[in-house]
Amino acid sequence: MQHKDDLNRLDAECGDGDFGVGMYVAFQRVQRAALKSTDKDVGALLKDVGQAILSSAGGASGPLFGTLFIEAGRAAEGRGEIDLASLESMFQRALQGIRQRGGARVGDKTLVDALEPATESLGESAHAGIDLPRALGKAAEAARLGSESTKRLSAKHGKARYLGEQTLGHEDPGAHVIALLFETLVDRLRSVEGSREERRLQGQGSAWTLRKQEYVNT
Repeated sequence: MQHKDDLNRLDAECGDGDFGVGMYVAFQRVQRAALKSTDKDVGALLKDVGQAILSSAGGASGPLFGTLFIEAGRAAEGRGEIDLASLESMFQRALQGIRQRGGARVGDKTLVDALEPATESLGESAHAGIDLPRALGKAAEAARLGSESTKRLSAKHGKARYLGEQTLGHEDPGAHVIALLFETLVDRLRSVEGSREERRLQGQGSAWTLRKQEYVNT
């Protein structure tokens, strides 16, 4: 939520300039919903998060980010902890849901330009047997590179598509949020690793899991 002004600035370059405000309002509601949640089911929490975004964020961002969390929640339904394979499945389902809703593909200058490479990175890490902290770090790097790549693209969706080549040189705000999402997960993992009192991760060698509390207290 502290990135509101940066997101408004990015949106102002190719849109209405209110994207940061919309995300701020949405995630305030998300925070309240998460803190009220007593369910240990990660999937249930994520679906609640998605519904909170749908009911509060305007424009195209509400349906897209709401879909991201709702579909991820469906993939995590019934789980109290999330390992790398589960996390990859969650983002894979979220990506599919967003594609179906908006029709965006990599190269269209949308959040998909950050989400797809990050999701692919998680899958590659799972296949290679990389542990969750390292895998998330690699995914965050992929998301950031994907977000930065939107500066070289012309918008094909939303109001920005009417500006055509005028959108060149500007980063897509939705892709920027995806990069922030992965970077926040990485930062949260690091802070938990460094604090015994807040530690909610369990590790046996490379078998790391992320519990529901990590989402709630982020």
